[in-house]
Amino acid sequence: MEATNPALTDDLTDAPKPGWWKWTVALTASLGAILEVIDTSIVNVALPEMQGNLGATLSEIGWVVTGYAVANVVMIPLSAWLGDYFGKKAYFIFCLIGFTLASVFCGFANSLPMLIFARVLQGLAGGGLLAKAQAILFETFPREEQGLAQGVFGLGVMIGPALGPTLGGFLTDTMGWRSIFFINIPFGILAVIMAAIFFLPDRFNEAMNRKVDWLGIGLLTLGLACFQTMLEEGQREDWFDSPFIILMGILSLVGIVLFIWRELSIDYPAVNLRVLRYKSLAAGSAFSMVLGMGLYGALFVIPVFAQNILHYTATQTGMLMLPSAIASALFMMQGSQLSRWFDPRLIIAIGAIILSLTLFHLAGINPNTGEDSLYWPLIWRGIGTVLMFLPLTLATIGPIPKEDISAATGFFNLTRQIGGSIGIAVLTTMLAQRENFHRTILSEHLSLYDPAVRMRLEGMTQAFQHRGSDAVVAKSQALMTLDNMLNLQSTILSFADIFWMVGIAFLLSLGLLFFLGKGNPAAMPADTH
Repeated sequence: MEATNPALTDDLTDAPKPGWWKWTVALTASLGAILEVIDTSIVNVALPEMQGNLGATLSEIGWVVTGYAVANVVMIPLSAWLGDYFGKKAYFIFCLIGFTLASVFCGFANSLPMLIFARVLQGLAGGGLLAKAQAILFETFPREEQGLAQGVFGLGVMIGPALGPTLGGFLTDTMGWRSIFFINIPFGILAVIMAAIFFLPDRFNEAMNRKVDWLGIGLLTLGLACFQTMLEEGQREDWFDSPFIILMGILSLVGIVLFIWRELSIDYPAVNLRVLRYKSLAAGSAFSMVLGMGLYGALFVIPVFAQNILHYTATQTGMLMLPSAIASALFMMQGSQLSRWFDPRLIIAIGAIILSLTLFHLAGINPNTGEDSLYWPLIWRGIGTVLMFLPLTLATIGPIPKEDISAATGFFNLTRQIGGSIGIAVLTTMLAQRENFHRTILSEHLSLYDPAVRMRLEGMTQAFQHRGSDAVVAKSQALMTLDNMLNLQSTILSFADIFWMVGIAFLLSLGLLFFLGKGNPAAMPADTH
C-alpha cells in the first residue's frame, strides 16, 4: 500500500467530476460498511449448528462472536491513522480484500481454532471499513448534501443488525452455516472493483512519512481487547467471581489509562484524542454510546424474548425483525430531508421520545402476545432509531473541520460499537438478576398454606390424573407445572424491567443535546473534497 505519485494524484483529484460520480462513491463505501455490520450479527443464529459440526462446547463456540468483536473494536479507532498513513483508497481496498479472504477462510474452516482465527482476521479488516466509509462520504460530498449521503450510509448501519439474523437464519436452514460466510465473496469482489474504479487516487500527505506510534497501538490493543473480552465473556464467566474476568478488567483499565496518557503526550499519536476538544464530538459520542445500547441492546432483547417466551424459530425471529428494518430503510431518505429543514437536535429528541414510548409499550408483552401485536411497535422502533441516528451523525461530525473528520468519525463509530457491547453485556446480566429477583418475590406469595394455591394445585393434580397419571406422579407433574409458571412469569417481568430501563436511559440522555452543534447542512457552505 504505497503512496501514489503526488503530482499525478493532484491532477486526477482536482479534475471536475460528473454529478453521478459521488453517488458511486457513496454506494461503494456503504456496501463495505454493510458487509461489516451484517457479519456482526449474522453468525448468532448459526452458533448451535457450528457447535455441533465442530464439536465445540457452548463457551468455546462463543469465541466465534467474541473474536470478531474484539478485533473490530480495536481497529475502528486506528482506521483514521491507517487511512492517513497508507492512503484512504489503498487502505479501504486492502480492508475489502482482507475481509473477503477472511470470509473464505471462515467458510472452509474445519476446526474451531481455525474458525476463530479467521473471524479475528475478518474483524480486523471489517473494523477499517465502517469508520473509513463514513469519513470518505463526509469528504466526498458537499456539506449541503451530507444529510442525503449519510442517509445512504445509515441504511447499512441501521438495517444490518436486524437483517443479519434474518439472513443468517435463512442461509443456515437452507444451505448450512458455511454459506453465511461465502455470501460475502461476490459482494466483496464487487466492492473492490468499484472502489478501484471510482475512488479518488490518494493524495500524498505528511502522515505517510511520520513515525509510527507502536507503543500507543500496543496499549490501545491491550485496553480495548481486554475490555471487549470482559464484556463478551462476563456473563458466561459469572463476572467478577471469575479470576479471568478480573484480570481482563485490570488489564483493560491499565491499558486504556496508559493509552490516553501516551496519545496526549506525543506529537504523532496513533489515535488523535485531541479531536475531543470539539464539544459536539464529545457530547455526540456520549449520546452515541446510549444509541448503541438501545440499537444493539434492545435489538438483542427482542429476539431473545421471541425465542424463549414465544418459542419462535431462528427464521421466524428474523422475519419478526424484518418490518423494523424495512421501516428504517424507507424512512431513512425522509429523515435526511428533515435534517435539512429542522434543527437536528429537535429531531433527535423526537426520535428518543418515540423510542422510549415504544419500549414502554413493549414492556407489556406477555406469552399471549402475537406477531400482530409486535408489528407496529417494531416499526415505530425502526423510525425512532432513524430519527436519532442520522441527525446525531450530522450534529456530531458536521461542525468538525475537514482535516479532523477521519479521527472524529473513527472515535464516533467506536463509541456506538462499545455502547452496543456494553448494552448487550449489561442487559444480559440484568435479565438474569431481575429474573431471580422476581422469582424470589413471587415465591413468597406461593405458599402451600395459601388456600388459593392449594386449590390451584389440587385442580392441576386432578387434571393430570384424568389424563392417566397416578396420584403421586400427578402431584409431581402439578408441582413442576406450577414451577414452570413461576419461571415464565419471572422471565416476563424481567423483560419488562429491561424495556423500562432502556426507555428511561434514552429520556435521561436528552440533556446531552444541549452540547451538540446544529450541524445543519443547508446552512453550511459547500466544501467538497
